[in-house]
Amino acid sequence: MSTVTLGGLTLTLFSSPGLLKIKQRLLSFERLSPQEIAGDEDFWFHIQQAYTPTSLFTNLNNGGVSPQPRVVQESFEHYYKLANQAPAYYMFGEFTRQRESIKRKLAILAGCAQEEISLCRNATEALEAVIMGLDLKKDDEIITTNQDYPTVMAGLDQRARRDGVKIVKISIPTPAEDKDEVVKKFKDAITPKTKLIVVCHIMYTTGQIMPVREICDMAHERGLEVIVDGAHSFAQLDFRIPDLHCDYFGTSLHKWLCAPFGCGMLYMKKEKISKVWSLFGSPEDQSGIMSKFEHLGTRSFPAELAINEAIDFHNGIGIQRKEARLRYLKDYWANAVSGLPKLKFNTSLKKDFSCGICHFSLDGMTGDAIHKKLFEEHKIYTTLLKHDEFDGVRVTPHVYTRISDLDRLVEAVKKIAG
Repeated sequence: MSTVTLGGLTLTLFSSPGLLKIKQRLLSFERLSPQEIAGDEDFWFHIQQAYTPTSLFTNLNNGGVSPQPRVVQESFEHYYKLANQAPAYYMFGEFTRQRESIKRKLAILAGCAQEEISLCRNATEALEAVIMGLDLKKDDEIITTNQDYPTVMAGLDQRARRDGVKIVKISIPTPAEDKDEVVKKFKDAITPKTKLIVVCHIMYTTGQIMPVREICDMAHERGLEVIVDGAHSFAQLDFRIPDLHCDYFGTSLHKWLCAPFGCGMLYMKKEKISKVWSLFGSPEDQSGIMSKFEHLGTRSFPAELAINEAIDFHNGIGIQRKEARLRYLKDYWANAVSGLPKLKFNTSLKKDFSCGICHFSLDGMTGDAIHKKLFEEHKIYTTLLKHDEFDGVRVTPHVYTRISDLDRLVEAVKKIAG
């Protein structure tokens, strides 16, 4: 095990010569803007070498779960093997103490206080901790959209069945390119019984970036609270959670941060913590601190500790460079097929409204048919996403995606559309 300083950060390396190459390459590009680096294939070649993608097909479904770079995989394996030497000693002693250092680094990344976050297993757990933990009564109303994540919808619907809470699901344009119009959709749905708004920062369906800060400000003027689903925005977009002005924020760290599978984070404003019941039972003397949300028994401690290397790897690239690259990849393939007569984008290609995710449809074809043809005939794996208002596939590249992969996608889409 060795260490290296990269961009002011001390990285712990688990036999990762690829990360040293990334460091050297970064130093030679320090004076270039993120936009200039976004299209430099020499630079991104070294990032690509840090990953271990399959050679059996092209994976353009990185939105559900993202692969981890080697350094994160090796870190997880290190802690897993160490835990098996003396499980109780390490997991409930050394590892438990090390979790606090992980939370400190996450808080810096999120731009908030360490006392405002807790570790969990995914965005669903984080968001449902708040949805289930708030005191709501019969006929109270919660506003969300009809494109929110299915497991979050299930949590809301359960509160409706259990407590008689009313869930109001609004529809937004697809794609939406007018922030004021989107905010007005939420505003017009508010009634005297409305207590809460649940909104995605980036829609999982189309990659639509929502005007979250404007929605939060509007809601707060009317005495409402806002829960933000940040599963796809955290570590994809350059922002800090407090900048959104939200009350609660949940995310999965195994998406764009590339942490081990089954890692997530819950953020809550300090003044809100004591009013939210924990999803799992917790001691009364912890009612005002975020650790009350971590009483779920034995968890994957090795996965949580390997978040450390995921953060270092992410910071080594830099969020501005990463966001610029993801936009570049999306624009590269989308612009190449945008003139096809049968093709319709359900995602805006404008910078303010999307980043790396893009959803498209083809006239005369179901999303299922497009998805099957891409995989069975061209060995390209995408995401089938059908909604009441659109039907197609979602394409999600990542920082390890090669331009040749996208060239293959472009050629495939042209053949299928033709």
